[in-house]
This record gives sequence, C-alpha cells and structure tokens, in this order.
Amino acid sequence: MNKIFNPKPETWSAILERPTKTVDDIEATVKEIFKEVQKKGDDAVAKYTSFFDGATFENIQVSKSEIEEAIATISDELKSAIQLAKSNIEKFHSAQKTDKVVVETTEGVYCWQEKRPIQKIGLYIPGGTAPLFSTVLMLAVPATIAGCNEIVLCSPPDKKGNINPAILYAADLCGVTKILKVGGIQAIAGMTFGTKSIPKVYKIFGPGNQFVTVAKQLATQFGVAIDMPAGPSELLIVADDTAVPAFIASDLLSQAEHGTDSQVILVSTSLELIDKVEEEVQKQLDVLPRKAIAEKAIANSKLIFVENDETALELIDEYGPEHFIICTKDEDFYVNNIGNAGSVFIGNYTPESAGDYASGTNHTLPTNGYAKNYSGVNLDSFTKSMTFQKISESGIQNIGKAIEIMAEAEGLQAHKNAVTLRLESCKVSKTL
Repeated sequence: MNKIFNPKPETWSAILERPTKTVDDIEATVKEIFKEVQKKGDDAVAKYTSFFDGATFENIQVSKSEIEEAIATISDELKSAIQLAKSNIEKFHSAQKTDKVVVETTEGVYCWQEKRPIQKIGLYIPGGTAPLFSTVLMLAVPATIAGCNEIVLCSPPDKKGNINPAILYAADLCGVTKILKVGGIQAIAGMTFGTKSIPKVYKIFGPGNQFVTVAKQLATQFGVAIDMPAGPSELLIVADDTAVPAFIASDLLSQAEHGTDSQVILVSTSLELIDKVEEEVQKQLDVLPRKAIAEKAIANSKLIFVENDETALELIDEYGPEHFIICTKDEDFYVNNIGNAGSVFIGNYTPESAGDYASGTNHTLPTNGYAKNYSGVNLDSFTKSMTFQKISESGIQNIGKAIEIMAEAEGLQAHKNAVTLRLESCKVSKTL
C-alpha cells in the first residue's frame, strides 16, 4: 500500500483519485450494444450472451422447476443465514415508511403528499466468481415492502445456462416476479427498451462492472431512471491507537477482494497503527483465496497519516467514501460531523461486512464521490412522492388575488384567467 504523510490540501484531489476508467473509454461499446438490442431485441440479447458469457439457450426466463431444483441444492445453514438477513433488512426498511402529510396552507386550501410505488422495477445482480445473492435481498425486500407490482431480475448465466442457486433462492424468497438469464450491457439495454422476453422497466437498480455502470447511465437517456451512478467498491477507515490492527486490515481486504479496481484507504493519526495495519494486510492477504484480485486493489490503495482529527475529517469529506468505518477514541466527533459518506460503521466490532449482509442497512451505495450528492438505496428509492391539492370556494377567494397578480407579472394571461373566472363565479354565487 502507498504510504502518504501529512499531504497538503492542494494535493488531496490527486491522492484521492479513483482507479477507474473514464466513460469515454467504454461508451462506444455500450452505445453499439444498446442500438442493436433496441433494433433486434432478443436476437441481440442472445448474441451478446453467447459472446460474453459463452452460454446459448432458447428460453432466457428461469422456470419454476429450475428455481425448485436450485433451492434443493442450498444447504439449510445458508438458507437460515439468508432468512436472518432478510428479516433484519425487512425490519429496517419497513421502519422507513412515512404517513401521508396533510396541510391546510390557507383556510380552504388543502395540500397533501402521498408516496406511491414505482410499478416496474429492474434488478441487476452480478454473477461470476462472486454471485451477489445478498444484493437480491437489498433490492427485492424494499421493492416488495414499497408495493412494486413488477420486479424483474437479470443475472448473467454460467456456460451451462444456469444462474447461481443462491441468487434464485433469494429471489424466490423475496418476491421477485420474473428472473432472466441475461447479464452485462445487454441486460440493461433489454430492461431499458423491452424485448419479447425482457419487460421494459421504469427504474433499474443494482451494481455491476464499469460497462454495466455506463449502460445504466445511458439508460437514463431513454426515460429509465436508475438508483445512482455507481462504480467499483471502496472503503475508507479512520483509526487511531484504540483500533485493533487485525480488524482494520480485515476490513480493508474485505473490500479489496471485490475487484482489481476497488480502492481502500486508511486515514490515521497514529504512525504506529499504520505500520501494524500494513503488516496485518500482508499476513492476511497471503491466505486469501482471492489474493490475486485483492493484491491488485491494494496496489491502488493508500495509508495516509495526518496530524489531527480535524484534518482527517476534512480529507474524508473531500473523498466522500462509499463505506466509512470509524475506529477512534473520539468517535462522536466523526459521527456528528461527517457530511459525505454512503454508510457509516462505528467501533471495533462493526465490520463493513455486517452492512453488506445482515445488519439491516442497505449495501447499495454511492461510489466515486457520489456520496456528496446521492443517498444509498432505501425504501424511498422504490417510491415516488405525489402531491395533491383541493381548494374550496372560500380557499380560491383567499389566494386567488395573489395568483392573478403573479400570473399577470409573468405575462401568462391564461393562468390569470383560470382564476379570474372562478373568482367571478364566487361573486355570482354570493348574490344568489
């Protein structure tokens, strides 16, 4: 890992740069596949599934019998773990429900807000060497709680045309309405335009590689919303001498093993801790099954020493980490003052892995500094707020004159007239 000591603020931007490709590098490929899926539908999806995943089959929809066969292969131990995680995620996201807000802004003028579910949701779940069945829980559970009518899940198949059994189990458990064997750019394009086999959705959720990330961003140009711009996983830890070096190292590696383009950073006011964590990282790295992946990610990562908590906080807010772990004596300083972070983990016994799986919070979070202006996925991500208003005869008389004046000042005579007619009607009714 790269050690950096007391970096000057003017160097922070360069030091904290993410190891990701620019959109320009891959946008041409994404656009080409989008155009082909839009034009040729399932034929294009099948072509790219064969090309990228090496899988060829007639029906991309997972059947009920396939789901049942997959569930039979899952151990009772894993099923129990998934059920526990689902229960905690349900509890946390159910608590996020809000009541209808009703206000009488002026006598006779009633305004209210209600939340309604987004009717058609698309979930993208990565497969491969790290099939993220946990992400199924994080997305399908709140979608179900929100009341989304249609929950479509796309996940890349293996060469035999199968989706990981744990993904299928979690999807079935959480109420996913349709599961499709399709991944990558072609899955996002399919959910964007709709094909004979893939329903068109209103909003797409889920992580993926940089090609999937760019594909999701391109989908927004065709009227489909996305959860957030997202990229490779990242973690920043702030720690002092009260932290346990082995714990810190394990957390750094837990994110580093996600992918070679992941980034992990330790910011510390203790030189001794930095040295101990570096030793622990190497020790734990040597025995990891995904050592080759984690090793490359660690090469992109930093150990940063700063003199005090105030400087550390300023640097962390500049970075805006996806995951932020606090292991310091004065943890309240960071908890109370952090402005930019996707999800915060506090204390030596709160690993980032807890949020990834079973504590109850959502692990679909903003990366690449988007924590400065985006929230992580929550119950509201699956709803939209609708406002209503009802104005009585007395109410239009109370606010009508103000509307007329404002409309005329903006040169919108028809707006004014819509009120004037009603006010005149009120005068007539009073004389009757």
